[in-house]
Amino acid sequence: MKRLINWLHERVPISAESLREPLREPLPVQLKQWVFCLGGTPLMLFCILACTGILMTFYYVPSPTHAYDSVQSITSHVRLGWFIRGIHRAASHLMIFTVLLHMIRVFSTRSYRRPRELNWIFGVASFLTVLGFGFTGYSLVYDQRSYWATTVGTNLLGETPIIGKMLLYLIRGGPDVNPNTLTRLYDFHVGVLPTILALLIVSHLILVRLHGVARLENDPRTETYPFFPDHVLRECVIGMLLLVALISYVILFPPDMGPRANPIETPSEIRPEWYFFPSYRWLKLVPLQIGLLGSMLYVACMFLWPFIDAAFERVAPRRRLGQILGMCGFLVTIIFLVWEAVAGM
Repeated sequence: MKRLINWLHERVPISAESLREPLREPLPVQLKQWVFCLGGTPLMLFCILACTGILMTFYYVPSPTHAYDSVQSITSHVRLGWFIRGIHRAASHLMIFTVLLHMIRVFSTRSYRRPRELNWIFGVASFLTVLGFGFTGYSLVYDQRSYWATTVGTNLLGETPIIGKMLLYLIRGGPDVNPNTLTRLYDFHVGVLPTILALLIVSHLILVRLHGVARLENDPRTETYPFFPDHVLRECVIGMLLLVALISYVILFPPDMGPRANPIETPSEIRPEWYFFPSYRWLKLVPLQIGLLGSMLYVACMFLWPFIDAAFERVAPRRRLGQILGMCGFLVTIIFLVWEAVAGM
């Protein structure tokens, strides 16, 4: 055993001393509160999604003639297939929710301020990438509801000013939904988006490591505690609770499927998943081009928020105009989400 350890150490010269410093990194005492432990939750869910997604790729066939049957086979015939698919679907919804909660926490504590602007930008890009995961994954089921939601969603994407036509051809592989569209959505879901999200997560973690965790404003406490084992233990507890919640949900509400996609029969009502409800409601209220321009402006403001907030801070240092404006935007988003959810009942 000693010879084996020496052999490994010679080829992988990592000692306990070299690991001790990053593992013992001091963290601000506010991270002992559970609400500040949300940062690691999306990463755990991403790992769950990767594992369950890889398992389903062994049985899924990304073609219009076989996609629906392969998903039905996974759900009904493959041993524990319904469970793996249910975990994958539930974890995707929970990941979107936890990324959103983490962004709300960062916004409310203003942890995006200098020198952490890039970290906020990476976080917003990660959130949009996760939404892309939801859209492409939902489309792969290829039942009636997902087919027409994909058709409407890509139609709206094609109406986007300047870049709409290019994005439409990129995703559909042509002006209309065709057999190549499903293959492209599958490529985005299992190849392009995971790569982008992995790079964003790594960049995000590197910046957190370089800058450290932001302290709360006007917090006189200077105490710290080590990353390992204290914070790691909290993240592990959250991970176990997530697993229990996901397993319980899937057992109580196993995944189902709608009727097979029929391109010549339009459903009476086409609605997206809940995370697109605010945009869906907004586009119902205003003309299409104005709605798309407003959505693009909203996303641009999300990316540029640290700089917008800094500008408001220079104009009125004590009035927190940036936070007030940001909270108004967030409340409007929640109102639109609830409004659309109630309207669809």
